[in-house]
Amino acid sequence: MMNTILQPEGWAKPRGYSNGIEARGRQIYVGGQIGWNAECKFESDDLVQQIYQALKNSVDVVRVAGGGPEHVVRMTWYLVDKKEYVARLKEIGAVYREVMGKNYPAMTAVQVADLVENEAKVEIEITAVIPD
Repeated sequence: MMNTILQPEGWAKPRGYSNGIEARGRQIYVGGQIGWNAECKFESDDLVQQIYQALKNSVDVVRVAGGGPEHVVRMTWYLVDKKEYVARLKEIGAVYREVMGKNYPAMTAVQVADLVENEAKVEIEITAVIPD
């Protein structure tokens, strides 16, 4: 079963995310993933590379349950620098599509004062729904 994008009539279509998603199936909740590798080591202090790794980490957890990026229905991004995020949206979009394809879940992005891991520039939390 495919997820259904919920788009109120008359609203401008969002770019890079959905306003809402309807899904049925097994729910997978993935705790916040940051831009380090499987050994909990940062390979880069670059925001775009950390986003790539955090997305990859998130999808890797979903794969354990038999899902993939197409099953992600919700994301929350916690960023330490909104200005850098906005300035690098084109690069971020490219790595997003590399990991997530053309799946655009309901998303929220917020700037936070800091993250627990000092080197982290982003933390991404997701929910996936895998059809029964």
